[in-house]
Amino acid sequence: MISSRERVLNYAILTIFAALALLPLIGVVASALTPAAESGPSFTWPRHLDLGNFGTAWRQGHFATYLTSSLLVAVSVVALTAVLAILAGFSFAHFDYPGRSLLFYVTLIGLMVPPEAFVIPLYFNLRDTGLTDSYWSLILPQTAQSLAFGVFWMRNFFRSVPVSVIEAARLDGASDWRLLWRILVPTSRPALLTMAMLVFMWTWNEFLLPLVMITDESKRTAPLGLAFFQSEHTTQYSVLAAASIIVALPVVASYVFLQRHFISGMLSGAVKG
Repeated sequence: MISSRERVLNYAILTIFAALALLPLIGVVASALTPAAESGPSFTWPRHLDLGNFGTAWRQGHFATYLTSSLLVAVSVVALTAVLAILAGFSFAHFDYPGRSLLFYVTLIGLMVPPEAFVIPLYFNLRDTGLTDSYWSLILPQTAQSLAFGVFWMRNFFRSVPVSVIEAARLDGASDWRLLWRILVPTSRPALLTMAMLVFMWTWNEFLLPLVMITDESKRTAPLGLAFFQSEHTTQYSVLAAASIIVALPVVASYVFLQRHFISGMLSGAVKG
């Protein structure tokens, strides 16, 4: 039990940190709602709300095309990562074969290698195969980048499943394939949604790979399109703020929609891991 003084102090500290985190976001929203004639580089509170900045940013920035590209890439990466992570995680968790531990630790090296270390040779490799300036040049590398985390995450979850559940399924005659997709995967929904949310966020925010791999404007992702839009509208602060909100909105909306499952998956991983 904590005293009332400690409780008040805890809430005061949390309130201060929450205010520090929310203040920049409030500033961006306020700037996006400020009429273009009144906007400036410093924080200003609008005299009246102007939603026209969002329409201007949407039309001039071609964000319909950029958001479509980002959504296509992000959903593809999440789907591929989820399927491969489930299969590899189940293999590392419940199969016994020579070199299993070594292969798992080699897979984890992907968590420690930054994209800057391999983006140049990756570009030449993909160019030689004719994949540059295509969605595959974004989907395949980002799937490989996310797979190390996905395998680690799903392996830990599958290892946390009680052995009695697996033994009971095998006694009932369930094959490995049926055990995985009929029993383990449905019970891993919180962990899967948490992994999918994180991979979606990482893929959506990726900037370096699209910058190097994509030259076709119609295939630019939202962060890359925002960078080009910013270079063309350096002094239109309210329009830039509106464009930033447009790009960030899908990630925020997906987190709000999946918040309960996301927190459940994080807590499950923390307790079971």
